[in-house]
Amino acid sequence: MFTCNLTDETELRLLEIRHAEALYLLTTSSSAHLREWLPWVDHINHVADSRAFIESGLKQFTHQDGFHAGIWHRGQLAGVIGLHGIHWGNRSTSIGYWIGDRFEGKGLVTMATKALVHHCFDELNLERVEIRVATGNPRSQAIPKRLGFTEEGILRHAEYLYDHYVDHIVYSKLADEHQ
Repeated sequence: MFTCNLTDETELRLLEIRHAEALYLLTTSSSAHLREWLPWVDHINHVADSRAFIESGLKQFTHQDGFHAGIWHRGQLAGVIGLHGIHWGNRSTSIGYWIGDRFEGKGLVTMATKALVHHCFDELNLERVEIRVATGNPRSQAIPKRLGFTEEGILRHAEYLYDHYVDHIVYSKLADEHQ
């Protein structure tokens, strides 16, 4: 199973079925905060919905096609980070992340993303890692910028978010840019 210690108080752990209730509670308690940028929030209505998400990540992990890891801080689930899928022919992936509102501002997502980028290049031997962020979400944009990703451009109307489309900025990092 995938685990990674970030600090004495913070770690990444592959989400498992036993984490479904914690994931559900974090998602629902942060739904107003998350809903601004994530189109799936309104579809999380029961613990079973969180369980299904975890099962999909475990299936990805089994097939070496990505995974979902919990960001655990001081023993509590604080957020989620993962690989949306791995394109082995191109040796590329994209990273997605979110954090519960009460855990914002602690640098947890930046630490988690940095660790996952290292995993992608050092363990999985990938060539390219991508992060896509809504143009109106500066907090999320700050993460790839801090980690030395290159801004490649804007995908117009890349995602339908409840009642409107949002544009995405595409950031990438290549293996030879990784330290």
